[in-house]
Amino acid sequence: MTQQPFSRPGAIDLSGLKRPQQPAGAGAAQPGAGTATAGTSAYALDVDEQNFQSLLEASMTAPVVLVFYSTAQAPESADMARDVATVAGEYDGRFLAGLIDIDATPAIAQAMQIPQVPMLFVLLDGRPATQPIPGLLKLDELRVLFNQLGQQLTAQGITGRHQPRSAGAPAVGGDEGQEPVLDPRYAAAQDALGDGDLERAVAEYQKLVDANPADIEAAAGLAMAKVLRRTQGVDLTAARETAAANPDDVEAQTLVADLDMLGGHVDDAFNRLIDVVRRTSDADRNKAREHLLGLFAAVGNADPRVVKARQNLASALF
Repeated sequence: MTQQPFSRPGAIDLSGLKRPQQPAGAGAAQPGAGTATAGTSAYALDVDEQNFQSLLEASMTAPVVLVFYSTAQAPESADMARDVATVAGEYDGRFLAGLIDIDATPAIAQAMQIPQVPMLFVLLDGRPATQPIPGLLKLDELRVLFNQLGQQLTAQGITGRHQPRSAGAPAVGGDEGQEPVLDPRYAAAQDALGDGDLERAVAEYQKLVDANPADIEAAAGLAMAKVLRRTQGVDLTAARETAAANPDDVEAQTLVADLDMLGGHVDDAFNRLIDVVRRTSDADRNKAREHLLGLFAAVGNADPRVVKARQNLASALF
């Protein structure tokens, strides 16, 4: 399967996606009967702390739609989670649905700073590609949103597909040659990511950067692969507790900044490290600064958040 380059120059603009108008007199969705599960869906899985990392890696190939729900706080949100899995399955790999029960996995909800349920996130390239989509959506509303999202992705040339997650599921990818052939330079790194081999992915991107330091795509891919490698297997709650207890510990602060990046809290990651730069000196200051520059590369130096953070970094340094 032809895969997309690891990192793209900016997140998808989904500001035009709006919740469909609810017909007059339409009532709320009925409460669910229990915990939502991905069941036998080929393109949905139940997410926990053990497989959350692999879900982030899967978003390097094609979009992942996370749905946060709670049978305790909002029983009807479990129905919505099942509907998300259903709709994702209708797209034959264009989307992978990740169902996250915040009652069972509170650490993930804390890391993503989920204020309410249900809540949808669209992940691409290991980070949120749009603002969170809060609130209860019915099945037909979800189909409208997925259709609009698919159109946006196609318009921007994002055509990667997930492999089916269940045995015996139909093959994905469509007819031979349906997807455009992309720059083959990224193939080895993408294959490494698909295999879950982050060390090899970093090495492959490093080769590209060494060969052409001006390759922005490769530099961004390398930076994000390093973030994924540094956070692989990390206990989210323990990492945040350690950082809170040790505000000047550069190792602890850079790790949480990486977690913030993966959670889509880019400004939080930048501000955390700028504060460390401001408070520290000598080797610690330089280490925090270098780490921050790596995060800038992962986001893209033209991103307005990076531009602003560079100004703040300069103020902290001088």
